[in-house]
This record gives sequence, structure tokens and C-alpha cells, in this order.
Amino acid sequence: MGNHESGRRSRRSRRLTGPALGAGLALVVATLPEAPAALPHLVREALARSGVENPVTAVLLNFRGYDTLLEVAVLLLAAVAAQALNTGLSGRAPLPPANLFLTAFFRFLAPFAIVVAGYLLWVGKHAPGGAFQAGAVLAALGILAALTTGAHPCWESPRLALALVAGLLVFSGVGLTLLQTEGRFLKYPAAHAGTLILIIEAAAAVSIAAALIALFNAGSGGDPGSRPPSGRHCASHPLRSRP
Repeated sequence: MGNHESGRRSRRSRRLTGPALGAGLALVVATLPEAPAALPHLVREALARSGVENPVTAVLLNFRGYDTLLEVAVLLLAAVAAQALNTGLSGRAPLPPANLFLTAFFRFLAPFAIVVAGYLLWVGKHAPGGAFQAGAVLAALGILAALTTGAHPCWESPRLALALVAGLLVFSGVGLTLLQTEGRFLKYPAAHAGTLILIIEAAAAVSIAAALIALFNAGSGGDPGSRPPSGRHCASHPLRSRP
């Protein structure tokens, strides 16, 4: 009887949690101060020395570079935490059966997806695009590889570990270098701002893609800690038959 009553209270509290959180978020949004009317004007004035022509990219990678650096760090932390929590799971998610058509389709589509990701990364300088969009396309390509070929990434691979941390390392490295040369963290010199932003975005796109694939791998039940006897490959060849 006591357990039944306790379960009823637990279910009632869970039903109330969602509306309470929603009401709290609505209250916070309703009481947010209005954005200063001069803010867009200030961004346009500083755009010429930002190194890019897109105001969104200028804000994210130049004027508010600290925020984007922390976003990359949080995404990395989420991916690492998801993989750590998933380490104790037994076995991998069921691999799809070998399918020559799907494998051929993936191989045909992969170069186009990489070109699109590169275009989105490059065009972010003067139009909507950038590291997050390019990283999402690359992540979709990696997830498509898992769904069509059954190839799971080996998260113990040094190359994949480097891909996860590349964005944070490059972003922080550029910031620390500028701290020594310019006297301020992430203060880009006007003459090299565009180049530095492109370098940061390229590394961030790789890390964003790796982090999203890691989250997918953890959510799909794959075991990142498993290693085959050879110690060199974490997945069977996509064209090889599976038991």
C-alpha cells in the first residue's frame, strides 16, 4: 500500500514538473530586458574591421568569440559524457544487413556532402553558413555511413579523439597567441581577422561533426569501449557479410 501511494506521488510530481518548468521559462522570457536599439547599428559600424561581411559570423566569431568558444567546449563535454555513460553498455546496436545498393549510394553521396560542407564553411564569411552548419552536414554524413553501411566509429582512435578536441584546441590556441601579440584574448588584428576566423571555423566544424556523431553513437547503443581482437578496427567492412 505504501509503495503504491509512493508511486502515485512520484507520477504526480513528474506530471507537475513539465508545466512548472514551462511556466518558469515563460516568466524568464517575459521579463527579459529589451535589446538596445543601437546594437544593430553598432554591429554594422564594426563590421568593416571584423574580417567578415556576415554580421552573424562577426558577432559569433569576433565580437562574442568567448560565447562561441564556450559553446564548442560544452558540446565537447556533452559528447565525452555521453560516451563515458555508454561505455558500460554491452554490445553494439544491431548492424544493418549488408546492402550493396546502400553502400554504393553512400559512396556516391559522400563527395557531394563534403563539398556542400566546405561551401557552407566558406560562404559563412558573407552569407548564412559557417562552422555549425558545415559540422551538421558532416555529422549527417557520418550518421548516414552508420545507417547504410553499419560502420561504427572507433572512439579509441587517436584521429577521432583529435577531431573531437580540434575545435577547442585551435580556438584556444588562436586566442592565447593573440593574447601574447595583441594583448587581449581573441582580439583579431584587422588585417588577419578573416583568415583566423576561417581557421577557427574549419577546426570547429570538424569537432562539431565528431561530437554529433558521438552523441548519435551513444544514443544508438553502440559500445565505444569495445575493441576487436586486432585492436585496429572497430567495425566490419561495410561490404563484408555479417552474422
